Amino acid sequence: MAIVETLAGRAVEIRARVAASAGRSGRTDAAVQIVAVTKTIPAATVERAFELGFTTFGENRVQEARAKIQDLQLPGIRWDLIGHLQTNKAARAAELFSRIQSVDSLRLAELLHHEASQLGLVLPILLEVNVAGESSKSGFAPGNLAAAAAALRHLPALQPEGLMTIAPLSVDPEEVRPVFRELRRWCDRLRQESEGWNELSMGMSDDFEVAIEEGATIVRIGRALFGAKA
Repeated sequence: MAIVETLAGRAVEIRARVAASAGRSGRTDAAVQIVAVTKTIPAATVERAFELGFTTFGENRVQEARAKIQDLQLPGIRWDLIGHLQTNKAARAAELFSRIQSVDSLRLAELLHHEASQLGLVLPILLEVNVAGESSKSGFAPGNLAAAAAALRHLPALQPEGLMTIAPLSVDPEEVRPVFRELRRWCDRLRQESEGWNELSMGMSDDFEVAIEEGATIVRIGRALFGAKA
C-alpha cells in the first residue's frame, strides 16, 4: 500500500480516537491539537502528512530538523521542538522552531530569551515537568514550578503557554493516568497566579487517549501515525 494511503487511513483512525477521548472529557476534538512527531521521518512523508491536514510537526533534535524545516517551506506549517535541547543549540532552536515544548531549566529559558530578543521574537514555550521524578528524564520538579513561572515574568521574549511531560513507559496506559492528572493540577495552579498556562502537552502514541481524558490540549503522535518503520 502506498505510504499516502497508509497515512490517510491512520489519520482517520487517530482523529476518531482523539474525538472520542475529547468527548469523554466533555470537550470537542477542536480542543486537542495533534503534533505529528517526525523524528527520523523523511521530508517527503512529512509533506504528505501536511497534505492530509496535519500542520504542526514535532522534532527531537535541532540538527536533524534543520534541513527538513528548510526544505518544507509550506504555508501554515509549524515546527515544535519536543526533545531535550542542549544549551549550546539554543540559538539555532530559537531561529528554527515555532515553539519549544521542552524547556527544562531556567538556564535554558534565559538563553532562549536572549536569542529570541536578538531575533526580535516572542518565542512560545512550554515547561517540561518531570512529574514522576524519573532520574532518566529532565524537567522541572513540580515543586519548583511556581518559582520558575515567577522568573519567566522577567523574560519578556518568552511566552509561556503551559506544561509538558513525558509519562513513564507502561504497558497499561491507566498506570500513567495519575501522572497526567497531576500535571493538569499544577497547570491549574499556575493559571490561578497569572495569565496563560492554558496548554497541556501530554500523551503519545500509546497513551494519548488517557491523556486527553485528563485534560491534554496537545498530544504528540509519531508511531501511531507513521508506523514503527516509516
